[in-house]
Amino acid sequence: MDQAKQDAFGSRLTDILNHGALNLALALGYQLKIFDVMADMDKPLSCKDLARAAGLHPRYVQEWLGIMCTGHIIEIHGDTSEASTYFLPPEHAALLIRKAGSGNMGVYTQEIPLLTQTVMARVAADFFKGEGIPYKAYPRFQEFMAQLSHAKHRQVLIPHFLPGVDEGRLMARLEKGIRVCDIGCGQGIALHLMAETFPASSFTGIDNDEPAIAEARSGAAERGLKNITFLAKDAASVQDDPDFFQAYDYITAFDAIHDQSRPLDALKAVRHMMAPGGMFSMIDIDAASNPAENLNHPMGPFLYTVSLMHCMPVGLFDKGRGLGMMWGRDQAVSLLTQAGFRHIQVLEMDHDPFNVHYQCR
Repeated sequence: MDQAKQDAFGSRLTDILNHGALNLALALGYQLKIFDVMADMDKPLSCKDLARAAGLHPRYVQEWLGIMCTGHIIEIHGDTSEASTYFLPPEHAALLIRKAGSGNMGVYTQEIPLLTQTVMARVAADFFKGEGIPYKAYPRFQEFMAQLSHAKHRQVLIPHFLPGVDEGRLMARLEKGIRVCDIGCGQGIALHLMAETFPASSFTGIDNDEPAIAEARSGAAERGLKNITFLAKDAASVQDDPDFFQAYDYITAFDAIHDQSRPLDALKAVRHMMAPGGMFSMIDIDAASNPAENLNHPMGPFLYTVSLMHCMPVGLFDKGRGLGMMWGRDQAVSLLTQAGFRHIQVLEMDHDPFNVHYQCR
């Protein structure tokens, strides 16, 4: 046995335990809006002042601050615990608070704790069965995905993503009026934004999660949007439906296809729904299909874990394929080709380095 290797791995395990604990504490700080309060006040605060401003119990805040300081997230100043003040550097706040928009990484700290709390025992049991896990086992995950959509879409979708589709030509078509469909729309955040911005176009959202569709409809009603419809339906089920044949000029799928039990059928349905001259934008995680090629991926362990706890099990349910989030470029292009697309561009995006845009005609 190589003692140096053992010592090095022991040191790495120590880092893993510390970072795992930090993720949990960061999630609590984000959920309770402590980071937002500190960023808004933008000055060193005592524990009592911070607790008062955040509306929290000071003893809990004190313990949480201990984690944040030893984890080098928050700075501590002062020689004694009674005189200590705490400061969130603006460079850290820019990645942790809700106002960070598309730069918000704080929202992601909630993902692993949420999945652990809701389905860890069920995932462990399914290691022996391989039956997959239905969407309904993740009652709070759609709410998290809505937070994620708020963080990403509100600052990126209209000003950055859509102007880059088809070298800018899509924007003119949206303004003139076309038919748009979003597959796996969740609570409809992207469609709400598009429907508000392009009133001459009509929009349809499809998702098999009925509570999410109910939220999407409620959100559209609150905004007074008359050019939008939401359907509680499995996208794969419409591939031969004559009512959907060539019904849409532009179709989107934001991080949705890899979750499908029957992803090829879902893509065939997209091809069935596309009108002549139509276009499909599939946005998904940028990764290689072979894990050996993802060894240097900056978020590889995190993304594979989210896939293990959510994406792969829901895709495996109902005798599904279980692609998982890290299905990668090769599998994505292969399935798009099998679905009937002949013009596939794999486009990287400056505003979103972790996803890739499969632009298909």
